[in-house]
Amino acid sequence: MNATAESETERTATPRLVGDTESYRTKPLIQRSVTEDHICVLAFDRPDSAANIFDKAALVELNQHLDFIAANPQFKGLVITSAKKSIFIAGADLHALSTATEQGLREIIELGQVTFNRIADLNVPTVAAIHGAAVGGGYEICLACDYRIASSDKSTKLGLPETQLGILPAWGGATRLPRLIGLPKALDIILGGETVAATLALNMGVVDEVVPKEYVLTEALKRAARGRALKKRRVSPMVRATNTGIVASIIRKRLDPVLAKKTRGNYPAIPKALEVATEGIRTNVMESMLLERAAILELTKTETARNLIRVFFLQERAKKLRYAPSDKARPVKKIAVIGSGVMGAGIAQWAAAREIQVILRDIGVEPLAKGMGTITKLFEEGAKRHVFTKTEARAGIDRVFPSPADVPLKNTEMVIEAAVEKMDLKKKVFQRVAELAGPRTILATNTSALSISELAAVTPNPERVVGIHFFNPVHRMQLVEVIVGKQTSPEVAQRAVEFVQQLGKLPVVVKDSPGFLVNRILMPYLIEGGHLFENGARVEDIDEAMLEFGMPMGPLRLTDEVGVDVANHVAETIAKSYSPRLTTPVVLEKMMKAGLLG
Repeated sequence: MNATAESETERTATPRLVGDTESYRTKPLIQRSVTEDHICVLAFDRPDSAANIFDKAALVELNQHLDFIAANPQFKGLVITSAKKSIFIAGADLHALSTATEQGLREIIELGQVTFNRIADLNVPTVAAIHGAAVGGGYEICLACDYRIASSDKSTKLGLPETQLGILPAWGGATRLPRLIGLPKALDIILGGETVAATLALNMGVVDEVVPKEYVLTEALKRAARGRALKKRRVSPMVRATNTGIVASIIRKRLDPVLAKKTRGNYPAIPKALEVATEGIRTNVMESMLLERAAILELTKTETARNLIRVFFLQERAKKLRYAPSDKARPVKKIAVIGSGVMGAGIAQWAAAREIQVILRDIGVEPLAKGMGTITKLFEEGAKRHVFTKTEARAGIDRVFPSPADVPLKNTEMVIEAAVEKMDLKKKVFQRVAELAGPRTILATNTSALSISELAAVTPNPERVVGIHFFNPVHRMQLVEVIVGKQTSPEVAQRAVEFVQQLGKLPVVVKDSPGFLVNRILMPYLIEGGHLFENGARVEDIDEAMLEFGMPMGPLRLTDEVGVDVANHVAETIAKSYSPRLTTPVVLEKMMKAGLLG
């Protein structure tokens, strides 16, 4: 380590780091530098990877750096940061956790707890400089620090999503978060398993400061240099008032039946996390961490955890899916959406929120006004939930250009048709769109059941036609079907997959067959629910039985949510191909005639 003096006139906005980086591997996972103010900076930077994760090697290497800090009393502070573009630390290595023996898992949990406790127990101020996703173990190391500064960038998300994987935070998350922001607010994060943007994180106390990403490290170093004031921060009276045994008992008593009704015993991590957090707040940090450790060892043995972790891996695979070889992904910058109904408006809003210009086309001013109202409402609700700032929401709305008449589409990279599910109408739309679009414009349909190949046949270039089927509501549903017709070229299918990934959705590529994938699975579920009702079963009994089984919604309520007319149309389309195995319930037709559309 080299240390040199620096005059005030030489100081710059971005601090200069000096000293050789120590490594304990051929390619170190953590880069160590020291400022001239004797602040140690540990920058996580896993080689040949876009993400930092915690595995045994990373924890061992971090401990070696902590040994170095402990052996050098001249250090005045520690800053933990990341060298990655959009990820601080993405949590624990799930591959290692899911394949470890019970003893191996116990060792990695204990190592993580010991390591983060060492950070919390350092005699010097510790600051987490967070830019990008800090989730799971990535946020737990931040909790072990004295102070947390996050960037205001969209990529910065913080939280403890472990319950969505069937486990719980066990490196101090279920222990330290309640002590930081109070038990009630901490339970919202831990039980929900969701991540929050930087602004909301600041409002909740999850971080202490939010600054532009260019200043995260600068401000973190300033905080660390202020000395031991950070070590003496007092717990707020509100947090102290909520973190009592009496309050914990009241919360536990109130939430236990609520969670039992919600999870129906199918998601044991959620009630277990409640138990650990409410019991842990009654005792000291070390005892609470023993509760964390015992709980995660129990949960990892469950079939639920194994299945949820498998789902996570499948989602990660979908994010990297390639249908055909392609050059470097070319981000889509401009699209057109034909139809401003629920689906068209939803697609337009989601694309505009991701900085894509959208032409929204419909047959008149009135439906367009209604569609723009839907888009505006979605952006406003997103701003209330701190998904966007008000400025970002306004900019998103301004990216949508409504048009009640035909406009040239030659400069659009993709046109997405989201009109009514009638083949004749869609054919007319595609014929007209093909005339207006450019030679490389992708022509996509959002159909849920109609043949892509039949639609493509009415266009002069059927190889450019593909299905891109979003689900309602667009802003909540992750899955998107990319339907490859008989004429669809591999290049077009691959560009469609890349577009879905650009939107942050999960693509699944399917062939053009009745019902594609989702409705081919879903419709027998809805149809059978209708037949059971016709044979005398009560609506409540049918739906309740399926909720107990583990379905998120019963078939009859889901039919009501989808719309009886839509469900009937899709059911008839699929039944034609699979008769006599599938027959449409007569009750759907009766309800439509009575105007009972859901």
